Amino acid sequence: MNDLSNRIVSLIIDARSKVASFANSAMVITYFEIGKMIVEELQNGEKRAEYGANLLKIVSNDLTSKNLKGFSVPNLERMRNFYAMYSISSNDLRNSKVFLNSSNHLRISENNDLVVRILSISWSHYMFLMRIEDEKERQFYEVESFLNHWKLKDLERQFNSGLFERISLSKNKEEVLQIIKNGQVVENFNDILKEPLILEFLGLEEKECYSETDLETAIINHIEKFMLELGKGFFFGGRQVRFTFEEEHFRVDLVFYNRLLQCFVLIDLKIGKLTHQDLGQMQMYVNYYDRFVKSETENPTIGVILCKDKKQALVEITLPENNSQIYASKYQTILPSKEDFQHILNDYE
Repeated sequence: MNDLSNRIVSLIIDARSKVASFANSAMVITYFEIGKMIVEELQNGEKRAEYGANLLKIVSNDLTSKNLKGFSVPNLERMRNFYAMYSISSNDLRNSKVFLNSSNHLRISENNDLVVRILSISWSHYMFLMRIEDEKERQFYEVESFLNHWKLKDLERQFNSGLFERISLSKNKEEVLQIIKNGQVVENFNDILKEPLILEFLGLEEKECYSETDLETAIINHIEKFMLELGKGFFFGGRQVRFTFEEEHFRVDLVFYNRLLQCFVLIDLKIGKLTHQDLGQMQMYVNYYDRFVKSETENPTIGVILCKDKKQALVEITLPENNSQIYASKYQTILPSKEDFQHILNDYE
């Protein structure tokens, strides 16, 4: 009977989730159509600036008098802007897989030369997205929110941590355009790795100094946020995972498994400057996992050293030229300003 109860509970939870998703989609469609009506009315109306302001006031008062909430003049203005921003011509959409080839988007309307498709994310997401001025950056966060099922707070955090700029710094323009249109496609670890990792959520920024144990404990306490920052497809395998070789005991700080890459990902934490000994130690960890832990069907193990400081020249001279398994990535425990990321990206371009 317990099994039956569990299946019923699972069915109810799934149904509620679908109802909530449908309600969100219906709301987005409705607000888009309201924005369209307002724009069309203004285009057909008098060509005076005060006409638009007065029209929104009249509509707002009428709807409020009918006990309909959420239709203040500023909200109606947002709906109008929403329609104006997301009315995209079909020519602009032809090369976008997500918009044209996915069955998980909302098809709003289609007439003559205009095709409008809005992704199935909440109105709150779109309220936030509309504040992003750069169209490419806005589309990037829209597609990633949809594909990764980001909650609003996840979207806000990724935006504030400069995810778009960090990915843009590690890709060429062609790759960035593909990500904007289709979302991140993970084929190798370079598709995941970000520089730097932003770990402001650990709460270590106010400490003048902290140990590697403090850093590790803070990551464990915020493991979901840490995996979100790492990227797609990660599962947590353990902390201080011990293995024994030639009667010596070794411990890997953090062990993950990546479902998309089908490989183990070992992470070593360093609060100081990266040394060639750190790289050699990680190479040994990776070799052990490749030879004694991973199965024949799994891909080679990845090793990542998270450090506060590194010299790229040291990394390149220590590791083989064709290295594709050992990575060193800097991390920050303070969230840089959005402007700092944009300046870095502008300098890079």
